[in-house]
Amino acid sequence: MIDAGGWLQSAKKIPSPNFNLRPGGMQISLLVFHNISLPPGEFGGHFICDFFSNCLDPKLHPYFDEIADLKVSAHFLIDRDGGVIQFVSTEDRAWHAGESCFCGVDNCNDFSIGIELEGTDDVPYTDSQYRVLAELTKTLMARYPAIAEDRIVGHSDVAPGRKTDPGPSFDWDRFKTELRR
Repeated sequence: MIDAGGWLQSAKKIPSPNFNLRPGGMQISLLVFHNISLPPGEFGGHFICDFFSNCLDPKLHPYFDEIADLKVSAHFLIDRDGGVIQFVSTEDRAWHAGESCFCGVDNCNDFSIGIELEGTDDVPYTDSQYRVLAELTKTLMARYPAIAEDRIVGHSDVAPGRKTDPGPSFDWDRFKTELRR
């Protein structure tokens, strides 16, 4: 259940400073799936949370020096074991999609919820991730009825040519089967 403040009661909460208010009257009507691993291709640890909290130590890995000054976030992260962390209230605008467009409307962050999956474009996601992602999606669809199945997309769909996630390793048919259970 998502409370009146936009927080999933069952999620671990690590509030990110990287958010702002949605434009007035903006209806939440889109889910955007992403993937992330830090360092790239490595799973586990605290680096994703550090990144979304602006606490990533650039000295710990050469790649971190490239991204340490970026200010990004997502509403949710689903780790490899199916654990859910929430960084931004669903009522607020997380900074996940960047320059983006869906159905002719720019700035998808204004009307979307971003869900990060700990993973990469080319490593299969886990059974737990699919199960938890479907459960979270159902919860969000119940709370925000304008999110229909045809308004659940990958980052690559709203930022083509710029982004590839959740990547070819994401099994959309499997996700949809889980969602319809």
